Amino acid sequence: MSYPCKIPFLAALVVTALAFGLEGCPTRPNGPYPPPAQRRVPGQTPAGAPGQPHEGRPYDIVSDKSLLTLLVFRGGPLAKAGHNHVIASHALRGTLYVPADLTHTTFEMHFPVAELTVDEAALRAKENEADFPPDVPDSAKEGTRKNMLGAALLGAGQYPDIELRSSGLEPSGSQWIAHVTVTVRDHDSTIAVPVRYEPQGDEVVASGEFPLKQTDLGLTPFSALLGALQVVDEMKVRFRIVAHGAPK
Repeated sequence: MSYPCKIPFLAALVVTALAFGLEGCPTRPNGPYPPPAQRRVPGQTPAGAPGQPHEGRPYDIVSDKSLLTLLVFRGGPLAKAGHNHVIASHALRGTLYVPADLTHTTFEMHFPVAELTVDEAALRAKENEADFPPDVPDSAKEGTRKNMLGAALLGAGQYPDIELRSSGLEPSGSQWIAHVTVTVRDHDSTIAVPVRYEPQGDEVVASGEFPLKQTDLGLTPFSALLGALQVVDEMKVRFRIVAHGAPK
């Protein structure tokens, strides 16, 4: 007669463990990752990578003035058991190359996954408090970060960097579109990124905001309990990149 009383208690423990240990963290799909057809041999030029030399003046990214953030959202009937998360990189590194013809602007950059942060208080405070309340337990932050960097997702030990490369810009109204090849682990994806682009003498500022699906990067969003607790596939990406020109 006591067993039915234990079932809700055990279910609560399972949900709590998932919410605080796995929330916000996609898991690797079944089978080899990435799929064999999408693996890149080290040193091999990936599909969609720039095929021509860089043109123009180089501008080096200033890491401590640049920021990339990913807003990751909870989903499913048990979404309230988890949290939305703000993932951030303050360690963007690389170079933008700016010629006279801005459509030929290119860049190569990367950031170390081990330096990604989860739910910095100052960054959460900039978001809508209803979606990103300030009271995220440290255990939830640490659990999310551990799973994010683990072998099942980003594999920080074997794949220390995420790389981004673009072969040019095309005008689109008041902004530009950069076609960017993103390498996560050894999986290459090409995405269109809207950019507000401001070359000003010795400084370039590039910024933008756009939706991005985890599946577009070859990742599988986390889901448990038959989908009752899950991470929404679509994230929101924001960036502001500041770069200073190399001496002429």
